[in-house]
Amino acid sequence: MADGRAPRFFRWFRVVPLLALLAVCLLTFATDVVVGLAPAQFVRNWFYPVRHASVIEQASAEQGVDPYLVCAVIKCESNWDAGVTSSAGAVGLMQLMPSTAQEMVRLGVVSGSAYDPTRLTDPTTNIVYGTAYLGYLSRHLSSQDEVIAAYNAGIGNVSSWQSGGGDVAGNIQYAETAAYLVRVRQAYAQYKALYPDGLSVG
Repeated sequence: MADGRAPRFFRWFRVVPLLALLAVCLLTFATDVVVGLAPAQFVRNWFYPVRHASVIEQASAEQGVDPYLVCAVIKCESNWDAGVTSSAGAVGLMQLMPSTAQEMVRLGVVSGSAYDPTRLTDPTTNIVYGTAYLGYLSRHLSSQDEVIAAYNAGIGNVSSWQSGGGDVAGNIQYAETAAYLVRVRQAYAQYKALYPDGLSVG
């Protein structure tokens, strides 16, 4: 019986991540339906708020990053909770690893004297480093989908997935990253639709 159970276990091990991705897609669809029926001001306040708009806009302009993408990443990473820390050690609004912030300083992308990389629970500091990292990824990758996937899974993984060519969405090998891409895409589209005149207008 032990020999018969092992193959079934491994089949389920492959299926469970796909079921998780399907659940995320269904939840995303349901959210889109609710958002489509509700008044825009209600949706902005309860589903897709914007905080620290001026900081996001300034950091985005400095790094050449779409501010709507920054908002989408914040929404999906922390839901605008500046104090959250993940079990893996990712910190703050954009769930940055301290090592990533230090790398941005080492590469000269962010001034460590102006923005202390150890203070990632500070919203301004976190946004500056997170946006800088998005800018860094954008300069080394060729599409927004690749940037989103790399923010979740790392640039090395995305580069290896892309080695065979084609669209990154079809090459992602982690169910978590595939689901993350769906969620950020949806949040990005909603922020662009809800704040057409800029983040400070809403």
